[in-house]
Amino acid sequence: MGAGKSTIGRQLADVLSMTFIDSDQVIEERTGVDIITIFDIEGEKGFRKREAAVIDELTQLDNIVLATGGGVILEEANRQHLMSRGMVIYLRVSVGQQLLRTQHDKSRPLLESEDPEAKLRQLSEIREPLYIGSSDIIVDTDHLHLNQIVKQIQKRLLEYSSAHP
Repeated sequence: MGAGKSTIGRQLADVLSMTFIDSDQVIEERTGVDIITIFDIEGEKGFRKREAAVIDELTQLDNIVLATGGGVILEEANRQHLMSRGMVIYLRVSVGQQLLRTQHDKSRPLLESEDPEAKLRQLSEIREPLYIGSSDIIVDTDHLHLNQIVKQIQKRLLEYSSAHP
C-alpha cells in the first residue's frame, strides 16, 4: 500500500511497450462499485474471493504489466499464479513512507482505523515474508523518484533475464 504499484506499473509498461492492467481497477469496472463498497458489503473475505478470480484470469495474459493490491499475496493460489506465470517485482516501502503517501487517501479500507500506523505495521509483519518469498526482484522505493525506480527495474529485469535464460 502506497508503494507506487499503479504509477510505476503504468510507466514501466510504457517503457517496455506492454499493456498496463491494475487488478483493483478491473474488479471495480466489473462490479460497478469501488473497492471500499465491496469491503462494506462483502467484507475482506468477499473481496479476496473476487480478487483471486481476477488474478487467475489476468496472470494468463501475455505482454502485460500487472499491478495488484497489496493483500493479493495472502492467498496461496494468487502467489502460485503470479510466480508461475510471470516475473514478480516487489516494490518495498517503509511504514513511514506508506503513512506519508496514504494519509489523505480515503480509498483504502484497511486503513480506516484508529491507528493507521499500527495497522500498517501489522500488515507489513504478515505480508513482508510473503512478498520476499514470492518475488523475483525487490526494489526499495522510499528515496527514489519514479524515473529512478523504473530505470532500476529495467536494469534488474535485464540482469535477471541474463541469469535465467
